[in-house]
Amino acid sequence: MFKHPIASRVICSGIVLAGALMVSAQPASAGECPADKVKPNAQQMVDYKPVGVTDVTLGAIDLGKQPAHIEGRELRFRKLTIAPGGIVPWHSHDDRPALIFVQQGEIVEHASNCIDPIVHKAGDLRPEVHGTSHWWKNLGKETVILYVGDVRKDPHDHNM
Repeated sequence: MFKHPIASRVICSGIVLAGALMVSAQPASAGECPADKVKPNAQQMVDYKPVGVTDVTLGAIDLGKQPAHIEGRELRFRKLTIAPGGIVPWHSHDDRPALIFVQQGEIVEHASNCIDPIVHKAGDLRPEVHGTSHWWKNLGKETVILYVGDVRKDPHDHNM
């Protein structure tokens, strides 16, 4: 096959430009606090009780019995179902890192370090690490389904 060097560069440049446009078309802050809204202690703790939330542990691994030997820690995988109007109460991730995947629906997070509520939609992945304290509410008409992987220290800790 004949390859012309200029044509190859034009095609490659076009592919790179198309890729860049696709990436830039994605919202920069989908599912996260916009940089200009981040502020320590932006939201204060609220004392809401869980409403319309089902939390099922699908599996767990004692990390002390694994080659990493992380004693006193459990890696678990859960499914949270939040009914319309449901609330996941205020909790901290200072000692329990987690990844939350929104499988279905749309839910609003009220994070301690963000002035505005953060909207999470199906397909979003939310890392929750040291310094994250928050609560969530389903304001929509559809049930929200979250899948959560976290590293729990206290097996009696039933915080969301």
